[in-house]
Amino acid sequence: MYSGKDVSNPRSLIRQGGGRKRRIPKVIISLLIIVLIGIGWTGYTQLQIAKAGGASTHDPTDVGIVLGAAMWGERPSPGLTERLQLAVELYNQGRFKEIIVTGGKGHQSDPYSEAEGSRNYLIEHGIPPEHIHLENESTSTLENLKFTQPLLTKMNAGDESTVTIITHDFHGTRAREIAEKLGYSYVNVETVSSQVLSPIKYFSRETLAYTKWKWDELWL
Repeated sequence: MYSGKDVSNPRSLIRQGGGRKRRIPKVIISLLIIVLIGIGWTGYTQLQIAKAGGASTHDPTDVGIVLGAAMWGERPSPGLTERLQLAVELYNQGRFKEIIVTGGKGHQSDPYSEAEGSRNYLIEHGIPPEHIHLENESTSTLENLKFTQPLLTKMNAGDESTVTIITHDFHGTRAREIAEKLGYSYVNVETVSSQVLSPIKYFSRETLAYTKWKWDELWL
């Protein structure tokens, strides 16, 4: 019985039988492309994050801005405490005369906002209360810095004020980019390397946060 195959040409049989095996489905190719793009973007974001906000000039500025982090009950979390400790050190070095602490309540049941808890900590560590100003409505880094701008104007520092942003190293680059995008005239960034937060967890999580920021940046 005739099978429809050219049995007289073995090479024809090899081509017919092997061609389908070498064909990679388009869906797999698409997935590979997506994975490669994801790996490339992750590498790029980690390089940016590693800059930790860029080189610090160590020049005095008008105001120090402490970016908010979680409260643990009535006390700043260990992570927020690290930022506040750095703020105290810089203040005592004469790096700025005024401090703005930022951050609202993580939960409505919290006794203090992040800014209020930060203020209490700074007062306990010798910072005069009249030199501490609160921005206590924000829930993100973008809001921290956006809601701080009216405070700068109220303090007669205005849009031309120079600021030192205080945060962790994994957060520095995003903080600087946001401040510059919002129109801060001069931004210095001072960062602390955490002894209490997991670097793997927070540097990895910052990739997602940095990606969200680059999306938000398109609409500012």
